[in-house]
Amino acid sequence: MDPLRRSPSPCLSSRPSSPSTPPCEMLGPVGIEAVLDQLKIKAMKMGFEFNIMVVGQSGLGKSTMVNTLFKVWKSNPPGLGVPPPQTLQLHSVTHVIEEKGVKLKLTVTDTPGFGDQINNDNCWDPILGYINEQYEQYLQEELLITRQRHIPDTRVHCCVYFVPPTGHCLRPLDIEFLQRLCQTVNVVPVIARADSLTMEEREAFRRRIQQNLRTHCINVYPQMCFDEDINDRILNSKLRDRIPFAVVGADQEHLVNGRCVLGRKTNWGIIEVENMAHCEFPLLRDLLIRSHLQDLKDITHNVHYENYRVIRLNESHLLPRGPGWVNLAPASPGQLTTPRPFKVCRGAHDDSDDEF
Repeated sequence: MDPLRRSPSPCLSSRPSSPSTPPCEMLGPVGIEAVLDQLKIKAMKMGFEFNIMVVGQSGLGKSTMVNTLFKVWKSNPPGLGVPPPQTLQLHSVTHVIEEKGVKLKLTVTDTPGFGDQINNDNCWDPILGYINEQYEQYLQEELLITRQRHIPDTRVHCCVYFVPPTGHCLRPLDIEFLQRLCQTVNVVPVIARADSLTMEEREAFRRRIQQNLRTHCINVYPQMCFDEDINDRILNSKLRDRIPFAVVGADQEHLVNGRCVLGRKTNWGIIEVENMAHCEFPLLRDLLIRSHLQDLKDITHNVHYENYRVIRLNESHLLPRGPGWVNLAPASPGQLTTPRPFKVCRGAHDDSDDEF
């Protein structure tokens, strides 16, 4: 008998296995778990992007809160005793933050005081227009015949909406704007300058705002319909119960019991920003950075941007046949500010990130 001709292995037999026959076990690992290491190495090389917008009336500490969140200083460095200048126009500032070898390209879009004018008709148009302009730029890049390998992502992934600490309920202007804003971007409302309220007033104010959101069908982030499993449901339920977060911003460090803390000094003590007994800033930070950053980007791409893309592509069929079928006509200002119908069309996750 030829030693090279061996009897076929039972595992390689072409005979179909019966339901009672157990499947053949692998003789050893094949290295599938190394895929995670490959993804990690690639992600570390490319880095991550996150674009955030802050919206609210003047004097609520929007710029200070961004400085506190990301430990970056948009204007004056901390400790100089110089208050940050008032934001007079919508503008974006980009920082590259590196921590333990992980790079984050952070773009902060600061908006001028919302609702400060005497006549506030359509005062949300510049903000909605900016958000949809970023969707339009990304769409135009996608439609090119020769596309970039990594399309620059300037889309707003999260909008932090600052509610003034009135202690009553949401203003009609806030309700109307939030109804439009939640159809376009992920919105996280916060109670600004929460140190001006007592603990009892803060909790009562939170419950009134939650009731306003339910009554007017305002779906703030994290939306209940996007909970993918039981673990997401448990985590997001705890967050939804605490939204809007009562936050306090500060850009100076103080010595408390022998340790330096970030906080605001008052005549009766120091309000520690990162102390849960004083404010809920840690919850906001964990939501935006530590637990839901990638989910915010996924929902932006798979839901909000997808809704905008579908509407724009449907509009392209109204154009005459020819070049318009390849390149969309530029969106008009009315299209950029008109609220889009909220449609749940979340697809598969897209984990690709742009290279710096």
